[in-house]
Amino acid sequence: MRAFIIALSVFGLFAGADVAKAGPSTADRELVASVDPAANAQEATQETEDQVGLDKGRRRDVQRRLTRLGFDTKVNGRFDEATRSVITRWQAARGYPKTGFLNTLQHQALLTESVSAAHAGSSSSDKSDEGRPAHRHGGGGAHRHGGGGRPGGLIGGVVGGLFGRR
Repeated sequence: MRAFIIALSVFGLFAGADVAKAGPSTADRELVASVDPAANAQEATQETEDQVGLDKGRRRDVQRRLTRLGFDTKVNGRFDEATRSVITRWQAARGYPKTGFLNTLQHQALLTESVSAAHAGSSSSDKSDEGRPAHRHGGGGAHRHGGGGRPGGLIGGVVGGLFGRR
């Protein structure tokens, strides 16, 4: 009888799931709405970027933030041709003039956007608070969810697996 109830519960979870919306989203993040219209009007140049005052450490920070937002670039503290290309792609995706250089307003928008994205994904972050990779527990055994071998443990494991809890 218990097995029948468990089977019905699991079936109900799968039948009730919206299959059309299952899986990761391929849509771009809707962060363009937060872009300051004044930042769109001012074109960025080497001069405006120099005014931001990006030393090597702050350039690395920009590169890390761009990478976290899906604009992968090498984090080396130099704005070389590859990084300029990534900045141009970020600008194009956000509606800024595509120059490959940042101005103060764009830099602030990047900082704000990456903080918003970090808060949205903080529970699934791969970095610790110090910026180092978070410690992951190894092993390949089954994860226990506090229910042991009882039906509640099975249901908790299934439900936790469906909703990303580990």
